[in-house]
Amino acid sequence: MPVSKPEETRQKATRILIVDDDPELCDLVKRYLEPEGFAVSAVHSGAEGMRAGVDSDYDLIVLDVMLGDAKGFDLLRELRQRVRTPVLMLTAKGDEFDRVLGLEMGADDYMPKPFSPRELQARIGAILRRSGWRQEGSTPRPTSTRSGDLELDLAGHSAKKSGEHVHLTSAEFDLLHLFLESPGKVLTREDLAGRFLGRKFSPFDRSVDLHVSNLRRKLGPQSDGTERIRSVRGVGYLYAWPH
Repeated sequence: MPVSKPEETRQKATRILIVDDDPELCDLVKRYLEPEGFAVSAVHSGAEGMRAGVDSDYDLIVLDVMLGDAKGFDLLRELRQRVRTPVLMLTAKGDEFDRVLGLEMGADDYMPKPFSPRELQARIGAILRRSGWRQEGSTPRPTSTRSGDLELDLAGHSAKKSGEHVHLTSAEFDLLHLFLESPGKVLTREDLAGRFLGRKFSPFDRSVDLHVSNLRRKLGPQSDGTERIRSVRGVGYLYAWPH
C-alpha cells in the first residue's frame, strides 16, 4: 500500500492561523489541534498577523481582539478588506461590546476567554462545516442558486445582486444560502443557531441577529422595494419570495 509523503499530508491538512500575543496559549492550542489533523501556525503581533493572513493561504484565522501592538478590530477591518478567510475572534469573557463590534465588522463567530481547547476545536469545526471551506470528497451539489435579483456562486463562494458583485463575508454568504434554500419559510433563531452556528441557541447570544442585520444592510430590499429578510417577532426570520 502506498504511503503518503509528509508533504502531501501537510497540503491536505486544514491550515489555521492563530494571532494572539500569548505564546503559552498558542502553544497549548497547537498541541491540541495538530493531532486532530490541523496544521497550526501562530504569530504574536498585529503586523505579523496581517502579513500572514493576507500573504498565506489559510483556511481559518483565530484572532485575539486585544493584541499588544494593535487592536484586533483594526486588524479584522484590514483583513476583511483584502481576504474572505473565515475569522474566529477571541474576546474577554462577558464583554458583549467586543462580540457585537467584531460580528458587525465581519467576524464569523467568537469564542470568549478562557476556553478549553476542545471548545475551540468545536467552534472551528462548525465554521468550516457550514462554509464547506476546502471540503474534499463531499457530495456534488449545484454550482449556483438564484432567487429574484440575487445569484449565489456556490463554487466560488460569491454573490451578485442585479449582476453586481456583493462583498459578503463567508458567514454572511452561508447565512444567505441557508435563507435561499428555504424561501417563504420561517427559520427560528434555534434553527439558525444550530444549522448556521453549529451550537444551541442562547437568548443572550446576539450572533444570529447581528449576522442577519449585516446581511440586510448589504443586500437592501427586493427589487420592488419590499423587505427581503423579514423579522417574525419572537420567533426568527423569513426570506420573502420575490414578486
